[in-house]
Amino acid sequence: MAYSDRELLARLIQCEAGGEGNIGMAAVASVVMNRVNAAGGEYARVGQGSIRNIIFQPGQFVCASETENGAYNPQNIYNMRPEEIHYQIADWAINGGRVPVVAQSLWFYNPFSTHCRQNFPSGVGYLQTRIGDHCFYNPTDAYYQT
Repeated sequence: MAYSDRELLARLIQCEAGGEGNIGMAAVASVVMNRVNAAGGEYARVGQGSIRNIIFQPGQFVCASETENGAYNPQNIYNMRPEEIHYQIADWAINGGRVPVVAQSLWFYNPFSTHCRQNFPSGVGYLQTRIGDHCFYNPTDAYYQT
């Protein structure tokens, strides 16, 4: 199915952060758009300014995959039914809106604990902030060598 960038982003927002409130969903959208607009490193090469390329880059978003570890993943963007808030946040992010505390974060994850590790794996990111259940990471200089 060929979804528009707006539709893809709304579905990803709902899937990745639907239970995180408006600020959590906007923070996830900020990360996606930070990747789209990355000035260097892996996301600049892979994304080439495309929301679609960023969302469907292999191994990046569990929600963009129909299978995980060889099994069907029911929580994927194709099964989402975005509501108006998801579209509003997608539009806001596409039009340049960002959550200031997220800064230039390129990664987020749910540690399923109260603690965020200080560095993103392989030293390419450092902890910027936590919003809800997600930890957000800004790139280090090492990221730009990826």
